[in-house]
Amino acid sequence: MKISSRIRNITPSATVAITGRVAALKKEGVNVINFGVGEPDFATPDHVGEAGKAAIDQHKTHYTAVAGILELRQAICKKLREDNGVEYTPEQISVGTGAKQPLFNALLALCEKGDEVILPTPCWVSYIEMIKLTEATPVLVPTKESEGFALDVDAIERALTPNTRVVLINTPNNPTGAVYSQESLRRLAALAVERDFVILSDEIYEKLIYGGAKHFSVASISEEVKKHTVIINGVSKAYAMTGWRLGYAAGDTQLIKGMNALQSHATHAPCSIAQYASLEAICGPQDSVETMRQEFERRRDYLFGRLNAMSGVRCPHADGAFYLMPTISGLFGKKTPDGKVLQNSDDVAGYLLEEARIAVAPGAAFEAPESIRISYANSMEELIRGMDQMEAALGKLG
Repeated sequence: MKISSRIRNITPSATVAITGRVAALKKEGVNVINFGVGEPDFATPDHVGEAGKAAIDQHKTHYTAVAGILELRQAICKKLREDNGVEYTPEQISVGTGAKQPLFNALLALCEKGDEVILPTPCWVSYIEMIKLTEATPVLVPTKESEGFALDVDAIERALTPNTRVVLINTPNNPTGAVYSQESLRRLAALAVERDFVILSDEIYEKLIYGGAKHFSVASISEEVKKHTVIINGVSKAYAMTGWRLGYAAGDTQLIKGMNALQSHATHAPCSIAQYASLEAICGPQDSVETMRQEFERRRDYLFGRLNAMSGVRCPHADGAFYLMPTISGLFGKKTPDGKVLQNSDDVAGYLLEEARIAVAPGAAFEAPESIRISYANSMEELIRGMDQMEAALGKLG
């Protein structure tokens, strides 16, 4: 059967592939520690689960409005006003199946062949594939490890052309953990207004920030900037609700209307039960979020110290999300016990899987070929064991 070029040109998700490989090894009885996973290891808060159960008991199990139930969209508006300092109406909110769907819907509604989407790298694995599926051209603008992977607005400005339609940013960032400064976002916003492009701002990790870093939502700067911005967020990371699949977009009324029209022909509304659970997550007690954030910070600090103590590894600091992105180019050229020479991040990730029994994501998947991504969404016991095994494996390299 002939498959379309659109599908043939997709690169499968590396992180999903890692999860599948780990599952297969565990089924074979191999004890593998998964540092490649991009989801909290915490349970969904009990009060959120109870709200989902109540929705079932109350037979709230039918189609809802495509954009999501009004109560949830109102709650999202309240959250954006109180947490992010930006005003939206329910008509400017589109709720989708995870944050991926509204993000993809926004790109499809904004972009077409001939358009360009600027994307700072390292970046999440799905962004480039989503852009390619719209037939727009991804324009990759590297950030620098030496600068903590900070947003390089000067480089973005140099990359702008008359075809630039969108600049896609992610703060806090997956995979680097960088939190973009208010100053850099204000500079980017000024460019968006001046050069008339859209800032697509993925803020899914906003609740997971450490130390003195602060999340700043670019849409809050002014009404004019808000008109040039689409916010993407959801409940997956902050409330450990990845499997509930609930995310949302906030943006211009006409754009949201178009996104909803697209969604009506794709999936219709997201799961009704997940919507009522998410309503409770956003409106209910928030103490579980802070408990999780504090534990992630403790794990980050431990992992940062261990990685930087390993020969051939250099790990930049990270202020958000639950990832570290150590540079492992110092391992390139070294030989494994069976004589294989490590040449790239794929080789290093493969060696760590086979020798240390830990799964990490090769940096090449994130446009960071000299790095690996390690998730600390894992228990402290597993982190300690995994780092011990990694250190022992690296000690065997010649």
